[in-house]
Order: sequence, then C-alpha cells, then structure tokens
Amino acid sequence: MVAHSGLITVMQRAARKAAPRLRRDFGEVELLQVSRKGPADFVSMADKRAEQTLLEELRHARPDWGFLMEEAGVIEGDPAKPRWVIDPIDGTSNFLHGIPHFAISIAVEEPRGGGWRGDITQALVYQPLTDESFWAERGRGAWHNERRLRVSSRRDLADTLIATGVPYKAHGDLPRFTRILEAVSPEVAGIRRFGSAALDLAWVAAGRFDGFWEEDLQPWDIAAGILLVREAGGFVTDFRGGDRALELGQVLAANDQIHSRLHKLVGGALRN
Repeated sequence: MVAHSGLITVMQRAARKAAPRLRRDFGEVELLQVSRKGPADFVSMADKRAEQTLLEELRHARPDWGFLMEEAGVIEGDPAKPRWVIDPIDGTSNFLHGIPHFAISIAVEEPRGGGWRGDITQALVYQPLTDESFWAERGRGAWHNERRLRVSSRRDLADTLIATGVPYKAHGDLPRFTRILEAVSPEVAGIRRFGSAALDLAWVAAGRFDGFWEEDLQPWDIAAGILLVREAGGFVTDFRGGDRALELGQVLAANDQIHSRLHKLVGGALRN
C-alpha cells in the first residue's frame, strides 16, 4: 500500500460514497435517451445529488473548511483554513449522452496572502465507472491507484498525442481556438477531444496523453488535474507560460520538452 495523508483517505472515501448513485444514475440516463422529455433535467439532479454527498462527507471530516463547488458555488468556512474545490461530474455532457467518460474532481486549496491564489496541496480525480483513482499530494508525487505516475517521456512533437477542449455554444473563442489548432495539428501525431478536462489532465499525468491545452475553464474543472500533472513531473502554465493557469482558466500541460514546443506554437498562433 502507498502511504498518503489522511486527507487523501477522506477524499477517496467521499468520492466512493458518491460513486454508486452516480453509476446507477448513469445507467438510468442511458435509458432516458429514448424518452420524449430527454435526460437533461435528470442529469442536473444527478449532479446536485453527487455534490450534496461530497459536501456532507467532506464537511463531516473538516467541519470548518469552506467549499468552491460547481453547483452550490462558494460556501464560506474559516478563512484561515483550506477549502475544497469540487466538480461532482466533470464531463457532464458525456454523462448526459450516455458516454462513459466523466469523473469526480476534488482538490484542497490553501489560503494565501489573505485570499485564494490557487495553492493546491491535495488532488483527486476519480472515475466512478472504472474505479480509477488519480491522486496527488504536493511534494509527494502523483499516483494511479497504487502505481506512481510519470508524464510521458516523448521528446519529438511528431510522436505526441495532444488533448484539448473545443469551444461550444457560448463557451470559448472559436476563431482563437482554430488558430491554435491550425498551428498545433500539423506538428503532432493526433489531437483528441474527450470532454473532461479533469480526466484529460489526469491522463497527461499518467502519460496516456503527451500534452493538453484548453481555456475558458473553471477552477473546479482543473484544480486537481494541475497538481496531478506537476507531481507527475510535468509542467503546467497559462498560454503565456506564466503561473496563472487556475486563475485564468487557461491550461497548457506537458513534459518539459513538449511543453516548450507547444508553448511556442500556441504563442505564435495567438500573435497572428
């Protein structure tokens, strides 16, 4: 067994408490695809039920901590104590369409300088359907269940598989995304859009993807994933190469060599 802090135990216990109902709800939403009403309202309730379970479990363990949650928003706690950053279903559109690729994302954010600055110390991305637990602690590495994670060691951009997120509806800047895509696509082996930023970043940490870029993201989408990649030996920045990824909702992640090359491509695309 890999030794980890009690906080990781608390986070895993909370995620596994929410998981059985999510699995049942996912089975139901597949059936609802054929109904006239459709599954959207049902999925909204599944989101809220999962979030409530996580809230109850984590509040029981740390009653004076606050929360930043996708559905409930900010719930204030002791300002001197950390807070939980939670997405109960990252990949809601996948869930909605019966696609088995979504995750629970939980991170611990420490207060800094009288406010919240994205100082993430513990992270968990949990896939309820596969029972995969991607977790990390600052300074102690990243893990997939009991196996140590390392980012991909590829150095040649032409061999890489890069993940991204595509703007949709009122989310994101499609012309800007297109410029980046046109710069990156000819240089890599392939680009994937799987629909869950939390899992995309966990898969970068695991070396399944060699890199990832996306913007217009929320803190609960990426807080856990950012720490996973960094603790797996990778680099995570905003598009300018700075350390404001969580603050800006803008992520560029890869190993050191691939990150440098992707950064040049993205930077060049944004200057055009």
